[in-house]
Amino acid sequence: MDTDLTAAYDRCRELHKRHGRTYYLATRLLPAWKRRHVHALYGFTRYADEIVDRTEELPPAERAARLDDWAGRFVAGLHGEPVDDPLLPAVLHTIAVFDLDRDDFASFLKSMAMDLTVTSYRTYDHLLDYMEGSAAVIGTMMLPILGSSDPAAAREPARQLGFAFQLTNFIRDVAEDLDRGRTYLPDDDLALFGVTREDLAEARARGRATSRIRELIAYEVTRAQAHYVAAAPGITLLAPASQACMRTAYALYGGILDEVAARDYDVFVDRALVPQRRRLAVAARALLTPAGTPVVIPGPARVPGPLAVPTP
Repeated sequence: MDTDLTAAYDRCRELHKRHGRTYYLATRLLPAWKRRHVHALYGFTRYADEIVDRTEELPPAERAARLDDWAGRFVAGLHGEPVDDPLLPAVLHTIAVFDLDRDDFASFLKSMAMDLTVTSYRTYDHLLDYMEGSAAVIGTMMLPILGSSDPAAAREPARQLGFAFQLTNFIRDVAEDLDRGRTYLPDDDLALFGVTREDLAEARARGRATSRIRELIAYEVTRAQAHYVAAAPGITLLAPASQACMRTAYALYGGILDEVAARDYDVFVDRALVPQRRRLAVAARALLTPAGTPVVIPGPARVPGPLAVPTP
């Protein structure tokens, strides 16, 4: 590779290492030649997210213009035009090597643009429409890199794993998203438990959730776990050399939900993180697990408070 392309891959790897610690650890279990391509996809998605979420001091129109400009350079690169960017050459090279579906990238950028104007979602179906571009397509982007004995059968589990990972992040990061003026908990779900956005903001200010908010979060955990269940069969369909990586990511993201449950579903008391010792133990166990072994599926949520949690 030329110097600029090598530097672009290095830039993506640094973004991944700095901002995606759980996924970065899992990626370390891949064959070396695959890692840089996973870093490239992470770098692409992270940089778009940075434009949307780390430029909050700018007017919305300017943030949108920055995203449009970067997306325009990306599209130009897809058409073979020279790209003056420290990161894009890596993802463009990865797309070319694996012939990744360009529509997945367009869907992703569309969802990123939604974050500039959409602050809540009325129903879970509406949230799923957003996550189709922001999460499900990440799974289908990754699948050709990971490799599979049956790509057609592995496609839907890969999409479901994208949903599971992102919903896990939404559950963990309720407080952080509120600080950005957004909620990714559907309005209908809030209403089901008698919770308002104002209630969430008050809990954020207090640093403590009410019983109704904890019941709401437990309900969202059951939603995420349903996606993990749907994703589980896809792990054993991956190329044997990729299974340890995804077993680790699956277990560690699912472990975030365990940490949320351990806090009695209070996502305001602190940020739920999987301890480093457990992270390393999970990675070591994944390395020792024979390819083709079914993954351990998360158990049902422990429901707090006196109210029964409806089935999602």
